[in-house]
Amino acid sequence: MPAPGFHAKPLRIFAGIVLALFAAALILAGAADLPEEGPLPVTRPEQTAGDDAGKAPPETIESGQKVKDAAEKAKERPREDDGQEATCRVALKAIGALFEEAPAVDDGKACGIDRPVLLEGLPGGIKVEPAATIRCETALQLARWMEGSVKPSLEAAMPGEAITVLSQASAYVCRNRNGADEGRISEHAFGNAVDIAGFALKSGKTVTIRPADKEPTLEGAFQRAITEAACLYFTTVLDPGSDAAHQNHLHLDVKERRGGYRYCW
Repeated sequence: MPAPGFHAKPLRIFAGIVLALFAAALILAGAADLPEEGPLPVTRPEQTAGDDAGKAPPETIESGQKVKDAAEKAKERPREDDGQEATCRVALKAIGALFEEAPAVDDGKACGIDRPVLLEGLPGGIKVEPAATIRCETALQLARWMEGSVKPSLEAAMPGEAITVLSQASAYVCRNRNGADEGRISEHAFGNAVDIAGFALKSGKTVTIRPADKEPTLEGAFQRAITEAACLYFTTVLDPGSDAAHQNHLHLDVKERRGGYRYCW
């Protein structure tokens, strides 16, 4: 038992203060030995003429190789899931499209379709001319677009008319975008895209895709309506107003993008 008048708590407080002051003194003593200025950066040696002149440093070369590897990987065609393909074919048949199974297309690492379909007709007896070799998903969205947008828009613009033929300008083809010698692989090379050139009507009239952004006619309004609505079904929609390469057709594709992003121009 502590002696009368002895208080332990004040003693502990006093000891704590002494320890804190001692620690502070150590820190100040150490700081006094630090230099006023830090070390200067090492000067990079000058590049001399020779075999290595003008070459990128190793870290840049490695980074460039990673970019190249990523680009090569991006050129590999997407592989189709068997279950999804089977489900797609059931839906395509149910909507009334006419199609056949087509042989696998393999034009190398970058181009091809594992399980293509040959799309010959769309709901309501509409012929696809020429028949299109594409992925099932592309064919399904094309059929849905025709049923949900093209037919109703035609009825509003030209009552009593009906489409008998859909004229496609390009389906599967192994090439770069816009037929360029270099650059990214086109979605046509994966069977994801189809180009629409126009429609033949039962009256014998032909509706062709053309620059119609400001055309003050019902036919112009029809083209604008189906172009805008196409983005409900396709992830990419390019029309004659997008660039010089699409002056006479609609480019429609089902390229998958992160976050459901769609490019409609």
